[in-house]
Amino acid sequence: MKQQNAVKAGLEAGDALFGAGVETGAPALVEVYGSVGLNWVWIDMEHKNPSSFDSNYLEGLVRAAECTDTELIVRIAGSDPSCVRKVLDAGVRNVVVPRVETAAEVRRVVEASRYEYDGGPGERGVSFGRASNYGKSLSMDGGSDFHEREDDSVLVGVLIENETAVENIEEIVDVPELGFVFPGPGDTGVSMGHTLEYGHPDVSAALKTVERTCLEHDVPLLGILGSNFDTLDDARSAVDRGYQLIGIGNEFAILRDSLGETLDALT
Repeated sequence: MKQQNAVKAGLEAGDALFGAGVETGAPALVEVYGSVGLNWVWIDMEHKNPSSFDSNYLEGLVRAAECTDTELIVRIAGSDPSCVRKVLDAGVRNVVVPRVETAAEVRRVVEASRYEYDGGPGERGVSFGRASNYGKSLSMDGGSDFHEREDDSVLVGVLIENETAVENIEEIVDVPELGFVFPGPGDTGVSMGHTLEYGHPDVSAALKTVERTCLEHDVPLLGILGSNFDTLDDARSAVDRGYQLIGIGNEFAILRDSLGETLDALT
C-alpha cells in the first residue's frame, strides 16, 4: 500500500491535473481512465454508487487506481468524521466533503483525516486495515513514522454549494490543511431559489466570490466540464485563472454523446 499522493504533489507543484468521473463505480473503468493518462478519477458516493462505509468496494477501486498510477477523489455522502476515517483506512488518499457550511464543520472533517493536526493531536484513529498494510506499517514500540507519512499523503477538499457556505468562505479557506475547494453551481443555485439556472447572475456572482477568495488564499480549485465549464475553451480559461483540478467528463456523457452522434449519422 503506497503512502504518496500524486494529486497532492501536483497541486503543491502548481500543476493542472485532469480527471474524469466513473459514474457506475466500475473498477475496470478506473483502470481505463488511468491507462489514458488521467491524473485522477472522481467517485461520487453522495448521489450514486455503494455506501462510502463499504470498505470492500472502496478497496477494489483503490487497487484499480494503483494499477495505472492514477488517484481517486472520493466524494462522500456528508460531513460525518467517521466516514472520512473509514474512506482513508480503505486506502483512498483524496476525500471531498459535500454540503459544508461553516469553518468549524470543515475543521472537524479535516481534523478527522489527521493523526496530528494544527499543532496538536488529530482525530484519526489507528487502524490495522489496508492503509497501514494491515498493521505491518505500525510499530508497537512507537518507532514507526507511518502516521507522519500518512498525514503528508492525505488531502481533504470540500464542496461549496449553498449560500451559507459562500457567506462563510473567508473563514472556510483559512482552515488549516484544507486541500481544495469545489464551487458547486448546481446546489448553490438550488439554495438560492434558482434550480438548474446555472448562468443566473446571482449564482454566477456567488461562484466568482468563492473562486476569488480561494485564489487569494492559495487554496486549489476543482471544476468539472459541464458543471463549472460549458466548453473546452472554458476549461482552458479556468486553468489560466488558477483552477488546478479539471474534470473533463464521465462515461454517461461520453457514451451519450458518442453513441448519439453515431446513431444520428446512420439514420
